[in-house]
Amino acid sequence: MGENQTLVTEFLLLGFPLSPRTQMLLFVLFSLFYAFTLLGNGVILGLIWLDSRLHTPMYSFLSHLAIVDMSYACNTVPQMLVNLLSPAKPISFAGCMTQTFLFLTFAHTECLLLVAMSYDRYVAICHPLRYSVLVSWRVCTTLAVTSWTLGALLALVHTVLLLPLPFCGPQKVNHFFCEILAVLKLACADTHMNEIMVLAGAVSVLVGPVSSIVISYIQILRAILKIQSGEGRRKAFSTCSSHLCVVGLFYGTAIIMYVGSPHGDPMEQKKYLLLFHSLVNPMLNPLIYSLRNRDVKAALKRVLEKERTS
Repeated sequence: MGENQTLVTEFLLLGFPLSPRTQMLLFVLFSLFYAFTLLGNGVILGLIWLDSRLHTPMYSFLSHLAIVDMSYACNTVPQMLVNLLSPAKPISFAGCMTQTFLFLTFAHTECLLLVAMSYDRYVAICHPLRYSVLVSWRVCTTLAVTSWTLGALLALVHTVLLLPLPFCGPQKVNHFFCEILAVLKLACADTHMNEIMVLAGAVSVLVGPVSSIVISYIQILRAILKIQSGEGRRKAFSTCSSHLCVVGLFYGTAIIMYVGSPHGDPMEQKKYLLLFHSLVNPMLNPLIYSLRNRDVKAALKRVLEKERTS
Protein backbone atom coordinates (compact mmCIF):
# COMPACT_ATOMS: atom_id res chain seq x y z
CA MET A 1 0.00 0.00 0.00
CA GLY A 2 2.89 2.35 0.65
CA GLU A 3 3.93 2.06 -2.98
CA ASN A 4 0.41 2.68 -4.24
CA GLN A 5 0.00 5.78 -2.09
CA THR A 6 2.86 7.53 -3.88
CA LEU A 7 1.17 6.97 -7.26
CA VAL A 8 -1.88 9.11 -6.42
CA THR A 9 -0.57 12.59 -7.15
CA GLU A 10 -3.73 13.91 -8.80
CA PHE A 11 -7.49 13.42 -8.89
CA LEU A 12 -10.01 13.48 -11.69
CA LEU A 13 -13.18 15.44 -10.97
CA LEU A 14 -16.13 13.72 -12.65
CA GLY A 15 -18.35 16.78 -12.45
CA PHE A 16 -21.60 16.31 -14.35
CA PRO A 17 -21.74 13.26 -16.66
CA LEU A 18 -23.65 14.90 -19.52
CA SER A 19 -23.41 15.13 -23.28
CA PRO A 20 -20.79 17.53 -24.76
CA ARG A 21 -23.53 19.87 -26.00
CA THR A 22 -25.17 20.05 -22.58
CA GLN A 23 -21.79 20.64 -20.93
CA MET A 24 -21.16 23.55 -23.30
CA LEU A 25 -24.54 25.05 -22.41
CA LEU A 26 -23.72 24.64 -18.71
CA PHE A 27 -20.35 26.27 -19.30
CA VAL A 28 -22.05 29.38 -20.73
CA LEU A 29 -24.72 29.43 -17.98
CA PHE A 30 -22.26 28.93 -15.12
CA SER A 31 -19.90 31.52 -16.59
CA LEU A 32 -22.75 34.05 -16.50
CA PHE A 33 -23.59 33.08 -12.91
CA TYR A 34 -19.93 33.45 -11.98
CA ALA A 35 -19.72 36.89 -13.60
CA PHE A 36 -22.93 38.05 -11.89
CA THR A 37 -21.64 36.76 -8.54
CA LEU A 38 -18.42 38.75 -8.81
CA LEU A 39 -20.20 41.81 -10.20
CA GLY A 40 -23.03 41.81 -7.64
CA ASN A 41 -20.82 41.32 -4.61
CA GLY A 42 -18.27 43.74 -6.05
CA VAL A 43 -20.99 46.40 -6.33
CA ILE A 44 -22.02 45.80 -2.70
CA LEU A 45 -18.39 46.19 -1.58
CA GLY A 46 -17.95 49.30 -3.72
CA LEU A 47 -21.09 50.96 -2.36
CA ILE A 48 -20.10 50.28 1.23
CA TRP A 49 -16.63 51.66 0.54
CA LEU A 50 -17.79 54.78 -1.33
CA ASP A 51 -20.87 55.82 0.67
CA SER A 52 -20.07 57.08 4.16
CA ARG A 53 -23.68 56.49 5.25
CA LEU A 54 -23.04 52.76 4.96
CA HIS A 55 -20.03 52.89 7.27
CA THR A 56 -21.88 51.12 10.06
CA PRO A 57 -21.37 47.73 11.80
CA MET A 58 -24.30 46.20 9.89
CA TYR A 59 -22.76 46.98 6.51
CA SER A 60 -19.31 46.05 7.75
CA PHE A 61 -20.66 42.52 8.32
CA LEU A 62 -22.31 42.66 4.90
CA SER A 63 -18.97 43.55 3.29
CA HIS A 64 -17.37 40.49 4.92
CA LEU A 65 -20.26 38.37 3.64
CA ALA A 66 -19.68 39.70 0.12
CA ILE A 67 -15.98 38.81 0.35
CA VAL A 68 -16.87 35.28 1.48
CA ASP A 69 -19.34 34.86 -1.38
CA MET A 70 -16.78 36.01 -3.95
CA SER A 71 -14.21 33.68 -2.42
CA TYR A 72 -16.67 30.77 -2.55
CA ALA A 73 -17.14 31.27 -6.27
CA CYS A 74 -13.45 31.82 -7.03
CA ASN A 75 -12.52 28.63 -5.17
CA THR A 76 -14.85 26.20 -6.96
CA VAL A 77 -16.26 27.69 -10.18
CA PRO A 78 -13.08 28.15 -12.29
CA GLN A 79 -12.12 24.49 -11.87
CA MET A 80 -15.69 23.45 -12.66
CA LEU A 81 -15.64 25.53 -15.87
CA VAL A 82 -12.32 23.95 -16.88
CA ASN A 83 -13.80 20.49 -16.34
CA LEU A 84 -16.84 21.32 -18.48
CA LEU A 85 -14.54 22.22 -21.38
CA SER A 86 -11.95 19.50 -20.74
CA PRO A 87 -13.48 16.70 -18.62
CA ALA A 88 -10.27 14.65 -18.62
CA LYS A 89 -8.12 17.40 -17.07
CA PRO A 90 -7.06 16.35 -13.52
CA ILE A 91 -6.41 18.42 -10.40
CA SER A 92 -3.23 17.86 -8.40
CA PHE A 93 -3.33 16.31 -4.92
CA ALA A 94 -2.07 19.57 -3.38
CA GLY A 95 -4.61 21.57 -5.36
CA CYS A 96 -7.41 19.26 -4.25
CA MET A 97 -6.48 19.52 -0.57
CA THR A 98 -6.16 23.32 -0.88
CA GLN A 99 -9.59 23.55 -2.49
CA THR A 100 -11.11 21.44 0.29
CA PHE A 101 -9.48 23.60 2.98
CA LEU A 102 -10.59 26.89 1.40
CA PHE A 103 -14.15 25.72 0.81
CA LEU A 104 -14.50 24.62 4.44
CA THR A 105 -12.95 27.89 5.64
CA PHE A 106 -15.41 30.02 3.67
CA ALA A 107 -18.37 27.80 4.66
CA HIS A 108 -17.56 27.95 8.38
CA THR A 109 -16.84 31.68 8.21
CA GLU A 110 -20.18 32.43 6.53
CA CYS A 111 -22.01 30.41 9.20
CA LEU A 112 -20.42 32.50 11.94
CA LEU A 113 -20.85 35.80 10.08
CA LEU A 114 -24.58 35.18 9.73
CA VAL A 115 -24.77 34.67 13.50
CA ALA A 116 -22.92 37.96 14.06
CA MET A 117 -25.32 39.71 11.68
CA SER A 118 -28.32 38.33 13.58
CA TYR A 119 -26.79 39.63 16.83
CA ASP A 120 -26.41 43.05 15.18
CA ARG A 121 -30.10 43.07 14.15
CA TYR A 122 -31.18 41.83 17.59
CA VAL A 123 -29.40 44.68 19.39
CA ALA A 124 -30.53 47.29 16.82
CA ILE A 125 -34.22 46.41 17.27
CA CYS A 126 -34.45 45.12 20.83
CA HIS A 127 -31.91 47.46 22.47
CA PRO A 128 -31.59 50.50 20.16
CA LEU A 129 -30.47 52.90 22.90
CA ARG A 130 -27.51 50.65 23.78
CA TYR A 131 -26.61 49.81 20.17
CA SER A 132 -23.50 52.01 20.01
CA VAL A 133 -22.14 50.27 23.11
CA LEU A 134 -23.15 46.66 22.46
CA VAL A 135 -22.18 46.78 18.76
CA SER A 136 -19.30 49.23 18.77
CA TRP A 137 -16.67 49.15 16.04
CA ARG A 138 -14.41 47.25 18.42
CA VAL A 139 -17.08 44.57 18.97
CA CYS A 140 -17.82 44.48 15.25
CA THR A 141 -14.17 43.98 14.35
CA THR A 142 -13.74 41.32 17.05
CA LEU A 143 -16.75 39.35 15.79
CA ALA A 144 -15.56 39.53 12.17
CA VAL A 145 -11.99 38.49 13.00
CA THR A 146 -13.26 35.69 15.25
CA SER A 147 -15.50 34.39 12.46
CA TRP A 148 -12.61 34.22 9.99
CA THR A 149 -10.19 32.74 12.54
CA LEU A 150 -12.54 30.03 13.80
CA GLY A 151 -13.58 29.25 10.24
CA ALA A 152 -9.98 28.67 9.19
CA LEU A 153 -9.13 26.67 12.33
CA LEU A 154 -12.10 24.33 11.93
CA ALA A 155 -11.20 23.80 8.27
CA LEU A 156 -7.60 23.13 9.28
CA VAL A 157 -8.72 20.36 11.66
CA HIS A 158 -10.56 18.55 8.86
CA THR A 159 -7.66 19.03 6.44
CA VAL A 160 -5.05 17.78 8.92
CA LEU A 161 -7.15 14.64 9.48
CA LEU A 162 -7.56 14.18 5.72
CA LEU A 163 -3.91 14.55 4.64
CA PRO A 164 -2.46 11.40 6.30
CA LEU A 165 -5.07 9.11 4.71
CA PRO A 166 -3.73 6.75 2.02
CA PHE A 167 -5.21 7.17 -1.47
CA CYS A 168 -4.39 4.14 -3.58
CA GLY A 169 -7.06 4.42 -6.25
CA PRO A 170 -9.43 5.00 -7.88
CA GLN A 171 -8.62 8.65 -8.48
CA LYS A 172 -12.07 9.75 -9.68
CA VAL A 173 -13.89 12.20 -7.36
CA ASN A 174 -17.63 12.05 -7.97
CA HIS A 175 -18.09 15.80 -7.66
CA PHE A 176 -17.39 19.06 -9.46
CA PHE A 177 -14.78 20.06 -6.85
CA CYS A 178 -12.86 18.39 -4.02
CA GLU A 179 -15.72 18.18 -1.54
CA ILE A 180 -14.49 16.50 1.64
CA LEU A 181 -17.04 13.65 1.78
CA ALA A 182 -16.47 12.81 -1.89
CA VAL A 183 -12.70 12.74 -1.35
CA LEU A 184 -13.03 10.57 1.77
CA LYS A 185 -14.76 7.89 -0.31
CA LEU A 186 -11.49 7.39 -2.23
CA ALA A 187 -9.34 6.69 0.84
CA CYS A 188 -8.23 3.08 1.20
CA ALA A 189 -8.36 3.24 5.00
CA ASP A 190 -10.91 3.57 7.77
CA THR A 191 -12.48 7.04 7.50
CA HIS A 192 -14.96 6.59 10.34
CA MET A 193 -13.21 9.18 12.53
CA ASN A 194 -13.11 11.70 9.66
CA GLU A 195 -16.84 11.26 9.02
CA ILE A 196 -17.60 11.71 12.72
CA MET A 197 -15.55 14.92 12.75
CA VAL A 198 -17.35 16.22 9.64
CA LEU A 199 -20.71 15.55 11.27
CA ALA A 200 -19.58 17.08 14.58
CA GLY A 201 -18.23 20.13 12.77
CA ALA A 202 -21.45 20.50 10.80
CA VAL A 203 -23.54 20.32 13.96
CA SER A 204 -21.33 22.88 15.72
CA VAL A 205 -21.42 25.47 12.91
CA LEU A 206 -24.92 24.76 11.58
CA VAL A 207 -27.33 23.52 14.25
CA GLY A 208 -25.89 25.65 17.05
CA PRO A 209 -25.85 28.93 15.07
CA VAL A 210 -29.31 28.25 13.59
CA SER A 211 -30.69 27.79 17.09
CA SER A 212 -29.19 31.09 18.27
CA ILE A 213 -30.51 32.88 15.16
CA VAL A 214 -34.03 31.48 15.72
CA ILE A 215 -33.97 32.59 19.37
CA SER A 216 -32.74 36.08 18.45
CA TYR A 217 -35.43 36.47 15.78
CA ILE A 218 -38.17 35.39 18.18
CA GLN A 219 -37.07 38.28 20.39
CA ILE A 220 -36.87 40.57 17.36
CA LEU A 221 -40.41 39.63 16.29
CA ARG A 222 -41.73 40.39 19.75
CA ALA A 223 -40.01 43.76 19.71
CA ILE A 224 -41.33 44.60 16.23
CA LEU A 225 -44.91 43.78 17.22
CA LYS A 226 -44.59 46.29 20.08
CA ILE A 227 -43.65 49.10 17.68
CA GLN A 228 -46.62 51.48 17.42
CA SER A 229 -45.95 53.18 14.08
CA GLY A 230 -46.60 51.29 10.86
CA GLU A 231 -43.57 52.90 9.22
CA GLY A 232 -41.32 51.71 12.02
CA ARG A 233 -42.61 48.16 11.68
CA ARG A 234 -42.10 48.16 7.91
CA LYS A 235 -38.55 49.45 8.27
CA ALA A 236 -37.71 46.81 10.89
CA PHE A 237 -39.23 44.00 8.81
CA SER A 238 -37.42 45.23 5.70
CA THR A 239 -34.08 45.24 7.51
CA CYS A 240 -34.51 41.74 8.94
CA SER A 241 -36.17 40.05 5.96
CA SER A 242 -33.03 40.31 3.82
CA HIS A 243 -30.95 38.59 6.47
CA LEU A 244 -33.60 35.92 7.01
CA CYS A 245 -33.71 35.12 3.28
CA VAL A 246 -29.93 34.66 3.18
CA VAL A 247 -29.99 32.56 6.38
CA GLY A 248 -32.73 30.33 4.98
CA LEU A 249 -30.94 29.73 1.67
CA PHE A 250 -27.54 29.08 3.24
CA TYR A 251 -28.44 26.98 6.26
CA GLY A 252 -31.25 25.11 4.51
CA THR A 253 -29.03 23.55 1.84
CA ALA A 254 -26.08 23.09 4.22
CA ILE A 255 -28.11 21.21 6.85
CA ILE A 256 -29.63 18.92 4.23
CA MET A 257 -26.17 18.07 2.88
CA TYR A 258 -24.17 17.56 6.07
CA VAL A 259 -26.60 16.99 8.95
CA GLY A 260 -29.83 15.60 7.51
CA SER A 261 -28.73 12.15 6.32
CA PRO A 262 -25.04 11.85 5.50
CA HIS A 263 -25.37 8.41 3.87
CA GLY A 264 -29.00 8.20 2.82
CA ASP A 265 -29.24 10.71 -0.04
CA PRO A 266 -27.77 9.88 -3.46
CA MET A 267 -24.47 11.59 -4.21
CA GLU A 268 -25.92 13.12 -7.40
CA GLN A 269 -28.66 14.85 -5.40
CA LYS A 270 -26.14 16.29 -2.93
CA LYS A 271 -23.94 17.37 -5.82
CA TYR A 272 -26.69 19.57 -7.24
CA LEU A 273 -27.55 20.89 -3.79
CA LEU A 274 -23.93 21.90 -3.29
CA LEU A 275 -23.90 23.52 -6.74
CA PHE A 276 -26.81 25.69 -5.63
CA HIS A 277 -25.06 26.34 -2.32
CA SER A 278 -21.71 27.38 -3.78
CA LEU A 279 -22.77 29.07 -7.04
CA VAL A 280 -26.38 30.26 -6.88
CA ASN A 281 -26.42 31.42 -3.23
CA PRO A 282 -23.44 33.81 -3.63
CA MET A 283 -25.12 35.26 -6.73
CA LEU A 284 -28.49 35.75 -5.01
CA ASN A 285 -27.16 37.33 -1.80
CA PRO A 286 -26.30 40.76 -3.28
CA LEU A 287 -29.64 40.78 -5.14
CA ILE A 288 -31.52 40.06 -1.92
CA TYR A 289 -29.73 42.81 -0.01
CA SER A 290 -29.97 45.37 -2.81
CA LEU A 291 -33.63 44.75 -3.72
CA ARG A 292 -34.94 44.59 -0.15
CA ASN A 293 -32.71 47.20 1.50
CA ARG A 294 -33.55 50.87 1.16
CA ASP A 295 -30.13 52.04 2.33
CA VAL A 296 -28.32 50.02 -0.37
CA LYS A 297 -30.70 51.21 -3.10
CA ALA A 298 -30.34 54.82 -1.92
CA ALA A 299 -26.54 54.49 -1.86
CA LEU A 300 -26.55 53.09 -5.41
CA LYS A 301 -28.73 55.99 -6.55
CA ARG A 302 -26.40 58.55 -4.94
CA VAL A 303 -23.32 56.97 -6.51
CA LEU A 304 -24.94 56.92 -9.97
CA GLU A 305 -26.08 60.54 -9.65
CA LYS A 306 -22.60 61.55 -8.54
CA GLU A 307 -21.11 59.86 -11.61
CA ARG A 308 -23.55 61.65 -13.91
CA THR A 309 -22.78 65.09 -12.47
CA SER A 310 -18.99 64.59 -12.43
